[in-house]
Amino acid sequence: MRMLIPLLILVAACAPAPPTIMGRASVIDGDTLEIHGQRIRLWGVDAPEGRQSCNDASGAAWACGRIAANRLDQRLQNRTVSCFEQDRDRYGRMVARCETDGEDVGAWLVRQGLAVRYARYAGAAYLVEEAAARREKAGVWAGNFTRPEDWRRERRGGK
Repeated sequence: MRMLIPLLILVAACAPAPPTIMGRASVIDGDTLEIHGQRIRLWGVDAPEGRQSCNDASGAAWACGRIAANRLDQRLQNRTVSCFEQDRDRYGRMVARCETDGEDVGAWLVRQGLAVRYARYAGAAYLVEEAAARREKAGVWAGNFTRPEDWRRERRGGK
């Protein structure tokens, strides 16, 4: 019995933490979800803004922000999303790593070229996915684009 208690404590310590929130997600934009009325900013990624456009290889503009949100919505349709809180942003939103069917949603977005890794927050996360998207010229990498963070800064007058 004395051996069983430390073993149970060790097993419990190694068990993965339960999700902070889970359920069907509504897509607000390419990197923001809502589950049960809770806004969730996806950790480590930055998707083009809803009004942002990008250019394809020929220079033609396409609605990359709107398309990122639409593709994410299609991906999450009728699936349960589990989110694990990492932080809170300056607006009080939960910043979380989210997954569906065992797949990291942020990794999927970056791999599809629908978002870029937010290097300032992601560290080394999503480096492989971004390199693959760049190499295959997926999504925003097919032509020229302004990084979403820079696009937002330009709209605020450079502040």
